[in-house]
Amino acid sequence: MSLRYQNKVVIVTGGSKGIGRGIVTAFVENGANVVFCARGAAEGEALAAELKAQGPGSCTFVRCDMTQEDDIQRLMAVTVELYGRIDCLVNNTGWHPPHKPTDETTAEEFRNLLNLNLVSYFLASKFALPHLRQRQGNIINISSLVGTIGQKDAAPYVATKGAIISMTKAMAVDESAHSVRVNCISPGNVMTPLWEDLAAQTVDAAATIRAGENAQLMGRMGTEAECGLAAVFLAADATFCTGVDLLLSGGAELNYGFKSRLHPEGL
Repeated sequence: MSLRYQNKVVIVTGGSKGIGRGIVTAFVENGANVVFCARGAAEGEALAAELKAQGPGSCTFVRCDMTQEDDIQRLMAVTVELYGRIDCLVNNTGWHPPHKPTDETTAEEFRNLLNLNLVSYFLASKFALPHLRQRQGNIINISSLVGTIGQKDAAPYVATKGAIISMTKAMAVDESAHSVRVNCISPGNVMTPLWEDLAAQTVDAAATIRAGENAQLMGRMGTEAECGLAAVFLAADATFCTGVDLLLSGGAELNYGFKSRLHPEGL
């Protein structure tokens, strides 16, 4: 089997579960040396041990709070100390709060979400770029389809994801001078632990999951593995793409749907 990112060095933030886990796994399966981080040490160390045993790439876990600038700098330093370089940064850390109307959302909640979902991407990129420029590497930012199409009762989350798409395009312009590509992936519904947690907070979790599946033209949710393959594609194959927002959505944004908020069945 051809290894598409053999011996390249990849950092993945928020890599211990969900989409991040799929991305870490795909890069290791394609021969990369992956350093990934999360706040929870147990899950991260377990995944690192599992993937190290499987190979063919290598995998190292670093505990990191992406809201802390010192932690982000340490993540970069540990990676460079281990491997001497950085070829790819995948910014994936983020959270979707429970749905809440704007009227009930505090400024502090909004600021905290911006710090986690957006500022962490900016800082990780800032500290990785000196190394990426040396390697003509690339950045992949994980956004969301809702950053383009919106979502009910989630204005702060949608704002962070829309800003990620815009920041991707701006950085792509700047970093073209250094032959560093900057792209992003905007997943639609992907079955992850976070999706299951949010569904569990609804009246009927099973019905919520079915509705989530039916939102795609393909009639199912995406998988963590498919997110990983998309990231490897952008890093290894899409060498003439920069500033791209890859919709990994199963066609969720296409065709008409019943969307009126003026009738109960549209809520």
